[in-house]
Amino acid sequence: MIRIATYNVHRCRGMDRRVDVARIAAVIASLDADVVAVQEILRAEDDGGPDADQVRFLARSLRYGFAFGETRKHRGAGYGNATFSRFPITFREKYDISWRRRERRGCLRTDIRTPAGGTLHVYNVHLGTSMFERPHQVGRLLSDEVLHHRALRGPRLVMGDFNDWTRSVAASLMGSNFRSVDMRLLGRRRTYPGLFPVLHLDHFYFDTTLRLTACRLHRSKLALVASDHLPLVAEFEFAA
Repeated sequence: MIRIATYNVHRCRGMDRRVDVARIAAVIASLDADVVAVQEILRAEDDGGPDADQVRFLARSLRYGFAFGETRKHRGAGYGNATFSRFPITFREKYDISWRRRERRGCLRTDIRTPAGGTLHVYNVHLGTSMFERPHQVGRLLSDEVLHHRALRGPRLVMGDFNDWTRSVAASLMGSNFRSVDMRLLGRRRTYPGLFPVLHLDHFYFDTTLRLTACRLHRSKLALVASDHLPLVAEFEFAA
């Protein structure tokens, strides 16, 4: 069994408008996840303190290995997706999935060696806010250069902030290639925005060689204010 989480941390800026990386670290620690895919996080090239290098702070304080994929700059620091893992990271690559002149978006692939010795291909994504750009971004994801690369040898797990809460073209495209977590299992619980979540923007898509055994929304008092998203946690078993 492997426990995976996806969490948009909003640059560690909470619903109270405070930037507090230690608060985000406490939320992630409470998830007890083996792999955590994080979106909207900062990574400074020099050690500018926890606010500027949030990736380094989380990795050190939580004792995770990490991969980072920069999408653009934010006040001099790299801004993008980070994937944290308790298990060895054997490969990492970032993909530009930006569309036209919309805000730059990215996907981070991280290959993780599981305790059984296999490889899990983790794709950490953050799609655009426009319904017109997301089908193009998903088309890029489903290309031979990304999700259908011939060098892939293990199961694929795609997760992150899809900015999508409807039965859209993008969701249909992903659903025709992967299994997905049925958000109806969470009832009326939603992932966004923070204190009063009303939308499901965060999703998991996975290969048939992975079996979903549990899924939950982490809704603690701290998580409700730490970011404008709530963490989504899923547990998988590998098929024989």
